[in-house]
Amino acid sequence: MVSHRRTSQYGQTTLAGVTVVSAALATAAAALSAPQASADPAGRDTATARVDHLYEQAERATEKFNGADARTKKLRKQVAALQDRTARTQERVNRMRGRLGALAAAQYRSGGMDPTVRLMLSEGPDSYLEKASALDRLGNSQARELRGLRSAQRSLEQQRREATRKLAELEAGRKEVARHKKVVQHKLATARRLLNALPRDAREAYARASRSDGRHEAVPDLRGAAPASGRAAAAVAAVRAAVGSPYAWGGNGPSAFDCSGLTQWAYGRAGVSLPRTSQAQRGAGRQVPLSQAQPGDLVVYRSDASHVGMYVGNGQVVHAPYPGARVRYDPVGMMPISSVTRP
Repeated sequence: MVSHRRTSQYGQTTLAGVTVVSAALATAAAALSAPQASADPAGRDTATARVDHLYEQAERATEKFNGADARTKKLRKQVAALQDRTARTQERVNRMRGRLGALAAAQYRSGGMDPTVRLMLSEGPDSYLEKASALDRLGNSQARELRGLRSAQRSLEQQRREATRKLAELEAGRKEVARHKKVVQHKLATARRLLNALPRDAREAYARASRSDGRHEAVPDLRGAAPASGRAAAAVAAVRAAVGSPYAWGGNGPSAFDCSGLTQWAYGRAGVSLPRTSQAQRGAGRQVPLSQAQPGDLVVYRSDASHVGMYVGNGQVVHAPYPGARVRYDPVGMMPISSVTRP
């Protein structure tokens, strides 16, 4: 497995720094799970792989959180619209009933209520209209009123049922968001415990080796790389301007980002609406071969599409790598590529 914590080719990392990090990680892993005498190469590899795997799992959980959160926000808007429409329909039903009540009162004052009107007010519109013999006694105006009332009540009941169903979905969505959030937090806490077990100098070496901040590195030469379109050019300009911004799981700008939040925000600055998750972004356009990638294309990683970056030319992507890192340039082949999508 290739980790996306691979050091940028423009960093200041030295071989000595990497060696210190590997040894320190092995020490931390031993402190957590085995006697400290275990410092063999296999142990060091296991410790490094554990940290990598924790961040990868956290990113997968983050994308699931993003998807559940987006669905919940959409449901919340649907529920609000349904509740508003239901309230308006209820007002319509009330007005219709008021008109029928006024008719009954007028008839009563004039000497007695027509049995037809009494039936209309005492029974539901559906049950009343099923009485064919009673329909014969309805005047045209009364028939229109009653049919309108029946239609409005049917709409009201349908809207109430739909609102109830959407509310249940919303509650389930909230629980799903909370569940994925808990998973993310657990993975990140485990990774932090492992890293915090390192001595201070080893932690600093680890930061230099695999957590370049994206701001103090040489900007790659991207001259001659032509974006696929004007909107792609605008998205590339936005994503490059975000280099150096911190990673924040669930973040979609403008000051902090996760991987799909960065690409969504950058294209949003170009006037293009992308879905919230890397999985959905994979299908948000036309897929092209990597050999034909142009600046602005979305490079989706891993078989489950759990990471995404934006191609900016000359074999480079800009992406939000993982917690603790900052938005930065990295080689496009930093990890297995799933697809390249041109929005």
